[in-house]
Amino acid sequence: MTWGGFVMDRLEVRQIHPASIPGLLPMILGVVLMICAVLLALSADKAERGEVDTSASWPDFAATALWSCFFAVVLVTRVPFEVATTIYVVGFSAWFMLPKAATPAARWKLGILILIFGILVALGVSTLFRDGFLVRLP
Repeated sequence: MTWGGFVMDRLEVRQIHPASIPGLLPMILGVVLMICAVLLALSADKAERGEVDTSASWPDFAATALWSCFFAVVLVTRVPFEVATTIYVVGFSAWFMLPKAATPAARWKLGILILIFGILVALGVSTLFRDGFLVRLP
């Protein structure tokens, strides 16, 4: 993805600023995916040596897959993108973070932080794609 984005045709011939190359997003995604692949490989190595508890892996995987499908198929097609993204990020973060909170007071505090985080992420993603990448959002 990184190489393909780098060699993609530029838009200077249409008098568009050279920094607005159409391959910028694939280049960024390619780098991020490679970083994630390395991190996954390192964590898999730890799991093989027994340094990491993998007992919750399959339920977490199933929850992630179902929640992501729900976001893509149900939320994005029925509610504004910012709202759908907020719901997705809050639900995803809550699934992984709330069970770790020890007390009800800590859960409330963490829940409020997760909600703020979800709103900020949704606004950031929407602004980046709408104004930075000039993508029309659903």
